[in-house]
Amino acid sequence: MAPPGAPGEPNWENRTLFHGDNLKFLRAMNSNTVHLIATDPPFNKGRDFHATPDSLASGGSFQDRWSWERDVHQEWVDQISDDNPPLMEAIESARHAHSDGMGAFMCFMSVRLMEMHRILRSDGSIYLHCDYTASHYLKACMDAIFGWKSFRNEILWVYGTTARGAKAIAKQFARNNDSILFYSKHAKTRCWNYPARTVKVPLKESPYRVVDGECFKTAPRGDYTDESIERLRAENRVYVTRNNNIRIKYFAEKWDGEYVWESKKWGNVWDDIPDAMHMSPAEKTGAATQKPLKLYKRMIEASSNEGDIVLDPFAGCATTPIAAEQMDRQWVAIDLWDRAHEVVIDRLRREAWLSADGVADTLFTAGEVHYETEPPERTDFGETAAPKLRTRMRVKEPGPYMSRAAMYEVLLSKRGKVCEGCDPTFDDRRYLELDHNTPRADGGLNHISNRILLCSPCNRLKSHTYTLSGLRRENAKRGYMAKSN
Repeated sequence: MAPPGAPGEPNWENRTLFHGDNLKFLRAMNSNTVHLIATDPPFNKGRDFHATPDSLASGGSFQDRWSWERDVHQEWVDQISDDNPPLMEAIESARHAHSDGMGAFMCFMSVRLMEMHRILRSDGSIYLHCDYTASHYLKACMDAIFGWKSFRNEILWVYGTTARGAKAIAKQFARNNDSILFYSKHAKTRCWNYPARTVKVPLKESPYRVVDGECFKTAPRGDYTDESIERLRAENRVYVTRNNNIRIKYFAEKWDGEYVWESKKWGNVWDDIPDAMHMSPAEKTGAATQKPLKLYKRMIEASSNEGDIVLDPFAGCATTPIAAEQMDRQWVAIDLWDRAHEVVIDRLRREAWLSADGVADTLFTAGEVHYETEPPERTDFGETAAPKLRTRMRVKEPGPYMSRAAMYEVLLSKRGKVCEGCDPTFDDRRYLELDHNTPRADGGLNHISNRILLCSPCNRLKSHTYTLSGLRRENAKRGYMAKSN
């Protein structure tokens, strides 16, 4: 059994598509197993999406509308409130600042993002695709789950620079970009392969010059020692100006007399990838929210290596699995759509070298794509998704599951309206709050055997630092304990 934080063993096969609600599959996946998550979830657009008729994705549709009453499970609220109170505050902030629907969407995403955080390896990263509708609310939730210091970039995928059609008559600037929130689990250990692009520039407009048949640009000597300069001189890397100043030569990778090709690393604005409307006909599936392969291949290139495991919990029309396959990564995907498996197979056959009958010159066959409708069995120590807990061996919560409301009622009936931290009895039950005896940060369970009722001041003082006995000692030291008659 690997200790928490160590790379875990996947409990699924490469090229697995899980069919169903992604939460149950995420909860069933072993911890610390995935190198990269690149996913395109719903955006909370408040509308329904349908695939193009007679297309590869025909029949695909989903409702991107959210309701707190209809879509939020009390179990989610309980889990978030217990394991990550700041996250619950971010969700409530979205409810108050925007709407109950936005809060419901944040709650839906948060319970899944907590599991994604658990599943990621310590050197793993996540790219969450979104747009202006909810990106700022999602960032607050991801800051609460991954930690704000784990935020790397907000990548802007820009697929237009002007206003056309309806955008041209709207009384606002045209919305021509999506956002991709990029977080790493740990900043120092994350995998990073800086993606670059090759740009063709007219020689006259570039910093390069041609001297004696060589094309190069120069930079000041800087801190190079005399010894280093002599080594560079032997490599033909030293240029002496008319004033006898030494500069260092950097040769062009390629030039043809009129143009020079320069390698430039990408910033966080990606403006070279067209949207679905303008992608090639061969790539189009007809799915309403399809994203380009080139976009996801750039994320995969930047934050994984060959053979690494890539996960997409909202696989849709399989852009992430196809991109991962083409880049020699392993992949696992989850989607609720009934035709997801069919589309994965068809796209793999069309775009990623899959054969129908095992032809010898293909990489793999349709039978090697594993279609699963039941979650796998956890083979790790079964930890729960509590991202703020200190590293400690976790145990499974004892069953059966009991809601916070039910626990509150049981404790109230057994112990009365008494704060167990400072002993006063209250007339109104609303003064009492549900908390843990042993904090979650120290491995305490959500089971009723570890639950207590505290008044609000005691709950704040206890925080995630004290056990109940430690809280009572601190209250006694400060003179806060109720005096007995």
